Amino acid sequence: MLVLDHLAVSCTGLAEGVAAVEAALGLPLAAGGQHPHMATHNRLLSLGPDLYLEVIAADPSQPRPAWPRWFDLDRFSGPPRLTNWICRTGDLDAELAQSPAGTGTPVALQRGDFRWRMAVPASGILPFDNRFPALIQWEGTAHPAPRLPDHGARLTALHITHPQPDALRAALSRLSDPRVHVTAGPPALRATITTPQGERVLT
Repeated sequence: MLVLDHLAVSCTGLAEGVAAVEAALGLPLAAGGQHPHMATHNRLLSLGPDLYLEVIAADPSQPRPAWPRWFDLDRFSGPPRLTNWICRTGDLDAELAQSPAGTGTPVALQRGDFRWRMAVPASGILPFDNRFPALIQWEGTAHPAPRLPDHGARLTALHITHPQPDALRAALSRLSDPRVHVTAGPPALRATITTPQGERVLT
């Protein structure tokens, strides 16, 4: 079983990404942290008690890893944009056995008291042109979402387009979330988020 865990907005510089998301949603982002294994850093926004948004970028203060960064960040260019979505599972190894080839190999990671295993593709690129979700298994009960300030933002829809929508839907058969919609089109993500200022869209 898969459960929507968080969304990722990629950017070439964290400050630029934070400014873009804060302007788009009209809400402040909270502190995140560093990921030494991937040489990335992030800032976070609550989307409710069990879901959040991260703005993530390569961290210039850390040595570049000898392997590709997650979310295909090594090839990222252009303005900040929504590039990935992440689903959690209670059994990452079993989930990977049922997932498309190239979903990744589990990597054990931690930040503070957060500990998790995440499937990271050898190329950094997830199946279906990065439209298939990254898979994560949190270790223990610690999760970022309930610790973040809740400014009232909630995800109402995640629209995923891909030239092979039927195949992608089949690959997502273990996810049951009425907010997630897969349709035909060029590979893209669009999130509709309600805020105290009204409905906003991230692409």
